[in-house]
Amino acid sequence: MSYGPPQGQPPYGGYPPQGQGYGYPPQGPPQQGGYPPPQGGYPPQQGGFGGPPQQFGGPPGGYGGPPPGGYPPQQYQPPPAMPSPGYDPRVQIQGDASRDADALRQAMKGFGTNESVLIQILSKPDPLQMNLLRTTYNQRHRRDLEKDIKSETSRYFEKGLVALVRGPLMDDVHNLHEAIKGLGTKESVLNDVLLGRSNADMRAIKQAYHEAYKHSLEADVKGDLSMKTERLFVMVMAATRNEESAPVIPTELDRDSIELHRAMDARVGTDQATVCSILSKRSDGQIRALAHHWQQKYHKSLEDVIKSEFSGHMQDALLLVVRRACDRAMSDATQLEDAMAGMGTKDCLLVQRVVRAHWDRAHMDQVKRAYHHRYKRDLVQRVRGETSGDYQALMVACLS
Repeated sequence: MSYGPPQGQPPYGGYPPQGQGYGYPPQGPPQQGGYPPPQGGYPPQQGGFGGPPQQFGGPPGGYGGPPPGGYPPQQYQPPPAMPSPGYDPRVQIQGDASRDADALRQAMKGFGTNESVLIQILSKPDPLQMNLLRTTYNQRHRRDLEKDIKSETSRYFEKGLVALVRGPLMDDVHNLHEAIKGLGTKESVLNDVLLGRSNADMRAIKQAYHEAYKHSLEADVKGDLSMKTERLFVMVMAATRNEESAPVIPTELDRDSIELHRAMDARVGTDQATVCSILSKRSDGQIRALAHHWQQKYHKSLEDVIKSEFSGHMQDALLLVVRRACDRAMSDATQLEDAMAGMGTKDCLLVQRVVRAHWDRAHMDQVKRAYHHRYKRDLVQRVRGETSGDYQALMVACLS
């Protein structure tokens, strides 16, 4: 199962807005697709932190062994996963969002803006509820919610609100376009949006990008990357990963580890094509198992070998692929810290990463626990210390 929780955790997504009472229908569990389960589970913060979660850094129990009943025949092709919530425009919910739509209009009408109302309403819906709210506002008031917010707010507060209103798919598309156009490609944004995605979500992103900008995402990305990283991203955007329902087969796992070891043998040079091919085509579950197998076989981490054999954007991209596969929550936690660490906060990245993680409330809880486990401090307080004003209030609401 791909877009799911760690063992013992509640299902990701599907939670109605807090204080629901405005006619939003309850949201059922999300369809398969999107990000696979993070590694392990992090204890609640109030419970204290001892050692790391069980099997932290390795695959969940059962990897490397056959599933009950043995492996399916080689010709078996697992069914493709469905897109994540918000990544299939055909999937919509019915409901009455008129109360929230009217409250938003009232908050922006006339002289002055009631920022607290905007924060309270827009930080709560899940992707499908946000689509209903945006559609209701636009039709009921014959206006454009995104344009109204842009005219009434500014700076990073505006960026956060607009990112929420767009929903996860169109915000990904917008961020990609902004990262590509103009001088210099913002490589971290390409990594954030494109790496570790399900085939279904990748296809949705490519289609929405083409519909929005009338040219292909592949062509735009290829035109902005060096030849080496271009090869990796072409493979990633092909959306030919093994599905998360595909089994981990020990013989294939061993073959992948041998091929990767040869490809990253410093004595003969690095075969980047092989490394990119394996890590871009395997499922997250298979990469988790591969990282665990690698540690046992070669007594060093796959991450450390990537760090020694690659540099620059290629190193960052490959490390993110492995980290997201092994522990999505910890990867997101360290990326949030990266946006705040050092001199000056990378506010655009912080907004994008907070909003992206907030769509899945159960996953966000795991991110906060992972952050506390790694940095021994509270993520909400950390963000509060790096932001201010309405921007701060919005980020805290998304994290809460």
